[in-house]
Amino acid sequence: MLTIDQVAACGVVPVVVLEDAEQAVPTARALLKGGINAMEITFRTAAAKDSIAKVAKEVPEMIVGAGTVINVEQLHDAIEAGAKFIVSPGSDADVIAEAMKLGVPMTPGVVTPSEIMLGLKLGVKVFKFFPAESYGGLKTIKALCGPFPQIRIIPTGGISQANAADYFKNPKIVAVGGSWMCTKDLIAAGDFEAIAEKSKAATDLFKSIRG
Repeated sequence: MLTIDQVAACGVVPVVVLEDAEQAVPTARALLKGGINAMEITFRTAAAKDSIAKVAKEVPEMIVGAGTVINVEQLHDAIEAGAKFIVSPGSDADVIAEAMKLGVPMTPGVVTPSEIMLGLKLGVKVFKFFPAESYGGLKTIKALCGPFPQIRIIPTGGISQANAADYFKNPKIVAVGGSWMCTKDLIAAGDFEAIAEKSKAATDLFKSIRG
């Protein structure tokens, strides 16, 4: 069964917002070219389900997941489309339990001890810390990991090439999430070469720190 560690192996999980499903495959291929083999396509747009389906079918070497999943209906839609993992901005017990039941890796969003305790009760071990920079970044992550040494974190929100290194240096960080390597502007402009270059810079940074 797929694990979050496999999803996050390259150190970066890009948060991809697609307005047009036709952009999904070239975006996936550009990320792969830069060394990123997992992508989180968010359910913020109407194109999300079709985008996930296209990547799952046409770019099988890409581990495609669904982000911004906030209810069980979206969870089912994402899995039906071919999503291999699920990410949520918050912690909903029904969504987490259903993902666990279906055997799909799930990373719920947390910023408080209570949310972490909810996730632990449901079997979660890796959490998304979101929005990371707005909630104190590494300082807060270190504080939260004190009473919960068994957890690991994928911080997302406000992370960029400029500050990712600080996160990579913390052993509690599995990977970072972000959209700086595949912004909406780059996707809309069809600048897939720039996406590949920024992806390579991000993965090279991770490798230089983690080996």
